[in-house]
Amino acid sequence: MSNAIIIVAAGRGTRAGGETPKQWQSLAGQPVLAHTVAAFKGIGRIVVVLHPEDMTRGIAQFQGEVALCAGGSSRDASVRNALEMLEGSGVEKVLIHDGARPLVSRAVIDGVLDALESAQAAAPALPVSDALWTGENGQVTGTQDRGGLYRAQTPQGFDFDAILSAHRAHPGGSADDVEVARAAGLSVAITRGSEDNLKITYPEDFARAERLLGDKMDIRLGHGYDVHAFEPGDHVTLCGVAVPHDKKLKGHSDADVGMHALTDAIYGALAEGDIGRHFPPSDPQWKGAASEIFLDHAVKLAEARGFRLGNADVTLICEQPKIGPHAVEMAQVLARIIGIEPGRISVKATTSERLGFTGREEGIAAIATATLIKE
Repeated sequence: MSNAIIIVAAGRGTRAGGETPKQWQSLAGQPVLAHTVAAFKGIGRIVVVLHPEDMTRGIAQFQGEVALCAGGSSRDASVRNALEMLEGSGVEKVLIHDGARPLVSRAVIDGVLDALESAQAAAPALPVSDALWTGENGQVTGTQDRGGLYRAQTPQGFDFDAILSAHRAHPGGSADDVEVARAAGLSVAITRGSEDNLKITYPEDFARAERLLGDKMDIRLGHGYDVHAFEPGDHVTLCGVAVPHDKKLKGHSDADVGMHALTDAIYGALAEGDIGRHFPPSDPQWKGAASEIFLDHAVKLAEARGFRLGNADVTLICEQPKIGPHAVEMAQVLARIIGIEPGRISVKATTSERLGFTGREEGIAAIATATLIKE
């Protein structure tokens, strides 16, 4: 992808309290940083910048799903380390985000990316609506006009080459990357921020973030089941993989029973019926069609409604052929179609102990479960 996301999480976050840095403290059962990373899945290559002491923890947490980069002595030094790491990798746009902002929405992210189509830099913000005072020693000493003032948020987005050059030229000590960009003469477009895109700073922020996660998360579970009979042939197509066999599966499309079950599971989670509703078998255009078309349609329908696939589990029920040698490749094919990492897809098999039509080797059945998440 030409997009990259740098998530800055190398600080110690002492104002948040606790013995553990805030980005590693638990929020709704996961580290804060895990929520932040999840918000950017599928948008581009993710680089997480960590304190050198946290690198082992990061490796264990993310299991190779993201690239890790050691931070520097300051925030801007940490960002520059990540930018230098990405140089030469084909990145055109980069989003730089605070690891302690776990509730950033796709709408905020897309707003920045859309602005980068015509601007070198863009960042979300909220207009200041409260009255502003100056103060000293606990006393109000004056007022400040709030006109034209904004509360800055992240992700802040940039043309990659431009922000890399800006960081290389900057002396350091910036509050954020917009300051670095402006010092280099870049114009920065303001995009719409969100009140929910809070930065966890103090102990009480965790409780607010927990409430927001509870309010906004929508989890759907769907089940799919499919059966296809055997007919003469030389292979079966299961979860997108051609498996040698002395029979093939009979069906209007390519009869990929595993992919059909998974597709129906996604449709079910969306309350959208089954494959037959969207691709009627009476329509000749779907004769012999690759089942990847059906799965891709279900995934895109989920994405259009703001859902992402959390995980999927497919079980193939047959005596023959043997599925085990092909299960990893099947999971990889499904993950590619869906657009998630293979670690979120399970493909396994069982027999029916010689009972029923599968036991008599008359066909194959498949059961699938899919979890959809809207955050």
